[in-house]
Amino acid sequence: MEEAVASGGLRDLILFLVAAGVVVPLFSRLRVSPVLGFLAAGVLLGPWGLGRLADEIPLAGLLTISDPEEIGIVAELGVVLLLFSIGLELSLERLKRLRRFIIGLGGLQVAVTTAAIGAVGVLLGLPLPTAGVLGAALALSSTAIVLPVLEEREAQDTASGRLSFAVLLAQDLALVPILFGMGALAGRNELDFGEQLLRTFVPVAAVFALLIASGPLILRPLLKAAARSGTRELFVAACLLVVLVTGLVAQAAGLSMALGAFIAGLLLAETEYQHEVEVTLAPFKGLFLGAFFLAVGIDLDWGVMAERPGVLLGAVAALVAGKALILFVLARLFGAATHTAVQTALVLGAGGEFAFVILSVALDAQFVGPRLEELAVATATLSMFTIPVLAWAGERIGRAAEVHAVSTPAEDRLTDEPHAAEVVVVGYGRVGQLVADMLGRHGRTYRVVDNDPTVVSRHRKRGAPIVFGDATRPEFLERFNLAGARALVVTLPRAEAAEAVVKAARGLRPDLVLSARARDDQHAARLYELGATDAVPENVEASLQLAENILVDIGVPMGLVIASIHEKRDEYRDLFRSKIDGGREPRAVRPTAREAAET
Repeated sequence: MEEAVASGGLRDLILFLVAAGVVVPLFSRLRVSPVLGFLAAGVLLGPWGLGRLADEIPLAGLLTISDPEEIGIVAELGVVLLLFSIGLELSLERLKRLRRFIIGLGGLQVAVTTAAIGAVGVLLGLPLPTAGVLGAALALSSTAIVLPVLEEREAQDTASGRLSFAVLLAQDLALVPILFGMGALAGRNELDFGEQLLRTFVPVAAVFALLIASGPLILRPLLKAAARSGTRELFVAACLLVVLVTGLVAQAAGLSMALGAFIAGLLLAETEYQHEVEVTLAPFKGLFLGAFFLAVGIDLDWGVMAERPGVLLGAVAALVAGKALILFVLARLFGAATHTAVQTALVLGAGGEFAFVILSVALDAQFVGPRLEELAVATATLSMFTIPVLAWAGERIGRAAEVHAVSTPAEDRLTDEPHAAEVVVVGYGRVGQLVADMLGRHGRTYRVVDNDPTVVSRHRKRGAPIVFGDATRPEFLERFNLAGARALVVTLPRAEAAEAVVKAARGLRPDLVLSARARDDQHAARLYELGATDAVPENVEASLQLAENILVDIGVPMGLVIASIHEKRDEYRDLFRSKIDGGREPRAVRPTAREAAET
């Protein structure tokens, strides 16, 4: 029996991995959101897809996921990792700028939408508590689908992307009072309202305080210890431990695991490990989110659709249209431009995954009956299938409206971001520190990355703009905002590491000014071959410095010495570049030493 269970679980895992391996490349090639692919794969591999043919066709049974609950566990981790990564990408300063939209716009959206759907329910003959619970469940949107869709369309840092995130965060926070209100109504004969309130919100407040205090006391030391080990696997394990423990602590207090992970990510966003943690967990997030979309497709009950297709499709259309209209009006009232309001309203018009949680609790508390719960779940699930299409439509409509758009103060608060540093310095040994010091003396902004946590911790305490990370990985450089830099300086002493950074950076930015420290002449030639703008061999520079000092000391005019040093340096540069097949573009002609001296 145990072997059969194990075999079924292994088959489900294989089916999921096959779906991931086929869906992502295929839909990327077709320029269709992979989210839709995973949703469709879930429908196909679920009990209402190939599962319905299992009795007639044995092969269909082998291609059906037998235990959707196991996929559901992995799916929940995908949402948790998503919220954790969002927290990492934020900062307390950015969150402070968005507070008006989170508390004001997001809170109003939940309240107004709940009231509107509840009013419709009352008009259709539902009792007031049932209508209110139904409204609260359908008022929330899908964080797990909306945010990846925005990221896919590179819209997460636009005004509409930030506004969507603010509303989604408010909805996630609203889950606690919604569940509390249901519990208070269901159990009012056992405890009075005040006692219910204390039992619900005191643990929540305690967990918030615990998570915030754990940042400097636990999270940062844990990651520092893992980084000092030099073992990537241990750092991965430490990152996953942070996510899971903070999520479970939040869940124990009645919050969602995802919200606890978000708080942990927000705390780590202020540390030197922000980018490295983000890069480390990115593959897990993508894979587990795929499981979430698959689980949504599996849970779609086509029996309800077949029984009442007109009612269901009408409910989906009414839900999306009603939520989008309410959010559009509220966004405009809060100062968003028309195109931003349109894009935000459409992408958030569908239902979300928290509807399943609320409706499940409501069913147990007998606020809703089984038939109504099935219809509401089917409405929310089917509407989630429309999110990629709604995002595309919002982008097209918003782009047309943007032509006549005028920037507003609200738009400025949503899009205002600190400027990227002009120069990225990789490695903070003696050479890197000297380069950074000279950049600072000339008023140039810079950021530093080093893979030694002790070095990073020491200099960060002194106020240096330094973070921990592995700059040899292109994905790290991307998240480090290399796109906003004008130049990159590689000061690493290890030849292999320097070459890897130069190769990764040049692959991302063909136009980047890229200067690298070289061990010797051969290493300099190799760096030029990989795309370095300048490669500086240590032995050559030491020789030129000695020559400059002695020439000045014996009385040669300073101008003549400097010009000759530059001339010699150019000769070496041309020599190194000539070792590359075909050479490079000829250097700009400098004046000779004598011409410079005469000038």
